[in-house]
Amino acid sequence: MAIRDTVKRAEQLVETSMKANDASHDASHVWRVRDLALSLAREEGLSSNPDSMEIVELAALLHDVGDYKYLRDPSEEKLVENFLEEEGIAESKKIKILSIIKGMGFKDELAGVGNQEFPPEFGVVQDADRLDAIGAIGIARCFTFGGNRNRVLHDPAIQPRLDLSKEQYMKKQEQTTVNHFHEKLLKLKDLMKTKAGLRRAEKRHKVMEEFLKQFYAEWDGKA
Repeated sequence: MAIRDTVKRAEQLVETSMKANDASHDASHVWRVRDLALSLAREEGLSSNPDSMEIVELAALLHDVGDYKYLRDPSEEKLVENFLEEEGIAESKKIKILSIIKGMGFKDELAGVGNQEFPPEFGVVQDADRLDAIGAIGIARCFTFGGNRNRVLHDPAIQPRLDLSKEQYMKKQEQTTVNHFHEKLLKLKDLMKTKAGLRRAEKRHKVMEEFLKQFYAEWDGKA
């Protein structure tokens, strides 16, 4: 019962801390990632270990609380750590949850952090977050985020940055929304950590490829 109470309070934290975010990184995104992570965890055989499932659920729920892209106050960076402390989460679980959250971003993969060995809980949570960034939902989220940042849809004169560093990725450089597919989203399929995640990613990847093919044809007046 205690863990379900903690989950409820984590859901409340998500809703209050992310309510001002645009729809690309709102509570609905978190609910989808949580559902995906738990589903992947079951497919990967983690459901026999209640501790693993608790780590997966809490890490998935809290992964975007205090996200650097939406920070309004420096104190928000400590929201997750403070929450886990207040909930009395066992130190071993707390360390795993925080390490998953801190290491699962695309920027960390660019810096080489994501290429290190990882526990199975990390793989399913990261894959779940990345699955929500691709496919039909990913397309919708990409344009929602781009619109929120007033980015142009597409400009053939602005080429995508295909060999990004962590610093370049985090830098608020003028870029188009469509280029984000080439700089990040189309790379995610091959970065999946689990077999279950890869199976789903392959289908979602094809959806994006078909979308871009149609987008460019329409942009050029050929369709």
